[in-house]
Amino acid sequence: MFGNYLIGLREGLEASLVVCILIAYLVKTDRRDALKPVWIGIGVAVGIALGFGFALEFGSQELTFEAQEALGGSLSIVAVGLVTWMVFWMRRTARHLRSELHGKLDAALRMGTGALVATAFLAVGREGLETALFVWASVRASGDGTQGPLIGVLLGILTAVVLGYLFYRGTVRINLAKFFTWTGGMLVVVAAGVLAYGVHDLQEADFLPGLTNKAFDISGTIPPDSWYGTLLKGVLNFQPDPTVVQVVVWVAYLVPTLAFLLAPQRSGRAGAKPSAPLREKVEEV
Repeated sequence: MFGNYLIGLREGLEASLVVCILIAYLVKTDRRDALKPVWIGIGVAVGIALGFGFALEFGSQELTFEAQEALGGSLSIVAVGLVTWMVFWMRRTARHLRSELHGKLDAALRMGTGALVATAFLAVGREGLETALFVWASVRASGDGTQGPLIGVLLGILTAVVLGYLFYRGTVRINLAKFFTWTGGMLVVVAAGVLAYGVHDLQEADFLPGLTNKAFDISGTIPPDSWYGTLLKGVLNFQPDPTVVQVVVWVAYLVPTLAFLLAPQRSGRAGAKPSAPLREKVEEV
């Protein structure tokens, strides 16, 4: 459940941050007349993301077992690729996110209402679709027949919304670069489990070989139905009897990705200052 909470928190906070910056800029520049189209664009983006999630969940139920496994495995791998790209993108651009969004919003203000709706939709929609896909893949990977994984995601998103509001009000301050680096590291660990689960799905669909070639089996030591087995499953998508291919893919993804993510960033300018706390990013318009 914690792993799914982290996904909801991290992905939801990215979207909340985008909304926070857009709304704060319009308020600070006395363009409250533009708030309505921006909220319309945000609402449409959220609606499409929810519809995409429902389509993934209920559309896949009509498929055969092999087709479900093939679809689930393929989308899990796509989701891991998207979230990995987003983790590195946010780490690299967190300090410049405010100015980038302000530039797009200024251009939209000159073009009119339709452009404002489109700008807000595109800014939030990308986050929403990515979140829907990764949440679906993660809940599927860590699901045990209960509502725990989905509840974890919803609690994470709710926490992100509350934090976004507090950021906007200036109640909470946070260093974005550090926050997104460390939560990104934890998210990469979760993504590694989702990736391994996706590989297992493709093996069950006969797209990949080695389904019966187990790397190890410690089900007797860590029973999947025990409290600690459930905890490891919920946090790390841990599987007590993975195949050799799963273990190889898990290690090949996790080790280099974490190494690159946690490596010190090189500043493009000598003496460049570290990123400012979030309140400065929201209020300096």
